[in-house]
Amino acid sequence: MSAINLTIDGTEIEVAPGTTILEAARQLGKDIPTFCYDAELPPNGACRICVVEVEKARALVASCVAPVAPGMVIHTESERVVSARKAVLTLMVANHPLDCITCQKTGECKLQDYCYRYGVSDSDFGGEVKELSHDASNAFFIRDMNKCILCGVCVGKCQDVVGAGAIDFTRRGFSANVGPAYEDRIEDSTCVFCGLCIDSCPVGALTPKYLLGRGRPWEVEKTETICPYCSIGCNINLHVKDNEVIEVTPVDNNPVNRGHLCVKGKFGWDYLKSSDRLTKPLVKSNGVFVEVSWGEALGYIADQIEEVIDRYGSEALMGLCSPKSTNEESYLFQKLIRSLGTNNIDSYTRHCHAPAVDGMMEAFGSAALTNSIEELASTDAVFVIAADPAESHPIIGYRIREAVRKGADLVVADPDLIGLTDLAEHYLPLRAGSEIELVNAMANVILEENLQDQAFIDKRTEGFAEFKQAIADYPPQAVTAKTGLSEDEIRNAARVYATAENAAIVSTVGIDLAAGNEKLVLALANLALLTGNLGKESAGLYLPYGENNLQGVSDMGALPAVLTGYQHLKDKAVRDKFNRAWDVEIDENPGVSAADVFEGDKKGQIKAMLVLDENPVSCLGGDDSDAAALLKNLDFLVVQDIFMTETAALADVVLPAAAFAEQLGTYTNTERRVQISYPAVEAPGEAYPGWAIIAELAGWLGLEWNYDYPGDIFAEIASLTPQYAGISYDRLTEEGSLQWPCPSDDHPGSPYLYEGRFGRGLGLFTLVEGETAPEQGAELAVQGALSDHACQCQSVNMSKRSVISNFIKASRR
Repeated sequence: MSAINLTIDGTEIEVAPGTTILEAARQLGKDIPTFCYDAELPPNGACRICVVEVEKARALVASCVAPVAPGMVIHTESERVVSARKAVLTLMVANHPLDCITCQKTGECKLQDYCYRYGVSDSDFGGEVKELSHDASNAFFIRDMNKCILCGVCVGKCQDVVGAGAIDFTRRGFSANVGPAYEDRIEDSTCVFCGLCIDSCPVGALTPKYLLGRGRPWEVEKTETICPYCSIGCNINLHVKDNEVIEVTPVDNNPVNRGHLCVKGKFGWDYLKSSDRLTKPLVKSNGVFVEVSWGEALGYIADQIEEVIDRYGSEALMGLCSPKSTNEESYLFQKLIRSLGTNNIDSYTRHCHAPAVDGMMEAFGSAALTNSIEELASTDAVFVIAADPAESHPIIGYRIREAVRKGADLVVADPDLIGLTDLAEHYLPLRAGSEIELVNAMANVILEENLQDQAFIDKRTEGFAEFKQAIADYPPQAVTAKTGLSEDEIRNAARVYATAENAAIVSTVGIDLAAGNEKLVLALANLALLTGNLGKESAGLYLPYGENNLQGVSDMGALPAVLTGYQHLKDKAVRDKFNRAWDVEIDENPGVSAADVFEGDKKGQIKAMLVLDENPVSCLGGDDSDAAALLKNLDFLVVQDIFMTETAALADVVLPAAAFAEQLGTYTNTERRVQISYPAVEAPGEAYPGWAIIAELAGWLGLEWNYDYPGDIFAEIASLTPQYAGISYDRLTEEGSLQWPCPSDDHPGSPYLYEGRFGRGLGLFTLVEGETAPEQGAELAVQGALSDHACQCQSVNMSKRSVISNFIKASRR
């Protein structure tokens, strides 16, 4: 259809058909007031504050719901419009507490702003007013429904975006309210405490407890940075007053989280001001930590490392990196370890995800999300298997819900009722441990009914003939007993996935552990290859990581067998490139892995260990574990962290590091998106950014490094790493983020992978068979989720809301 021409306040404008008057006015920069309108919710025109005058129309029109028409002449601030808006405001004020002088929302309250704008200071309407009790039952925020104007935005966020369904409209007429069913407390509802209702409330009805009396909007400085929890990499604003973070809000209009957060991102930052933070270097003397200067600490570390290398050789040294560290910190750390003559560099929590990595590397030649998270919102079908993204990665859950609202089909296969089950067109309550059998049977159906993308298979894959022959042994009827599903359930799920134009698979890195190894990942890769759902938008395989920078720490070469960008040590050209850049001689032999050291046959090899922001004792069973015993028996242990962790308590030297909000650096999220995290507050005491500590230690060890700030380090990373070659601090500052591969300065980045070619050339079909018994699979899933809780690993088979419940209970303590 052709564009529509209309006039708004004397200015002509051309807009697309279907545009509302409000949207057209905003394109001209017109500020039409709104209460109930939210861009991601269906408009309902309830509050009437957005009315405008349309010439030749009998009545004023709610601009948020009225579409434009050719030749419309609209007035947004006519006398009739202003009079109507004043009437709306006067009615609201008649039943609204006028305690603006003490209300925490002052300065950000839409009702206050509009009353000021239209000169409404009181109301002539008398009568009864609401006198509702406050609900402060939960740990995070206070609900004062006397201030609620019934705009309904919080209801839409809770119902449609999050899917928690904790609140809705209750009662009618004057008694109308917003709250949980049966007037329960929010604490006793299905609320997941994501904070979306707080961030979207236009008035002071919802107030974070921690913010009360702490500061007004005009007293704080906002710094945009990156959430430090899971691998989504949500953009957040840190609100700072007197060098203290007093509030966190989501950043709107960014491609990662679009103004959404979860309970951890919204409320889980008070540790920054904890009195337990490390503030000075500590050296253990006669079993007791003693505060020392940085020079004393680094000099002592250098002497001890050199002594260990002289006595045992470089292979007795190991560095344990953290998926919480910045890219710059991780890069310098592996550079330091390798410059000292060994490739013994790893991250223990990476091994929670190793099967997923191994499976994707085998099938595709690269280990990363194939597509962007935002693309999930536009896919035609989603297959969620043995995962609960609504709980483990809420932003992914939000995007799946959005896709379903747009008409996408959802298939959920999980032993439990998960957060997305209520939306699923097909729910498959399979038995735990039978995931591979289900996926193989789906592949069998796709081939039997000729639903495969044969052109894609012929051009882009290998191993298909062998796979087709072997998968014939997995008809649906052959796996019904193992999976507990009917033949029709399996066939219908396969048809939904295979017949969609674009279909995505969503699982989590925990499910491959539940199934024993990377076999399930390979089985899921087979499905994607079979249907051609790779190398294009809104399709792909989503296996999101747990930690915020696990992708980045792996990209940075903090692995025993590869350098940055997964460049293999065995490749002489690669080693020569790094040797020239670093002025060292890198050993061609891979180092030992953390798993080999802590759980394998290399326990006695390591004599000295440097641990960067990692806590293996907690991850591997606590103070009485084999991991703790191994660390106690080391000749020398150094730990850099922000708290005195269980691992730090065993160290000979503990170095105080800056937290995410106290240092500049980059993180790479699970969709390969590189983003800058900016500092908002100063680190406590003598704590310093990790990159600066490592660079200073390198100097004490005789290495001549010269970095003025993290941007210098990133420039070196880009010069050595093909996937990062086109990324720089200047571009990130200007563009916000870039997704690798980004091979040149003029490359826009890659929202999805494998367009035209896989990392290994051709995608590989691999027949896999399930081996884990149902009971064992369920037990492994739960045990893995619980034991890795401190490592920020994600549970896939824990009961719904358990992670959030644990978080809330911890907050209460």
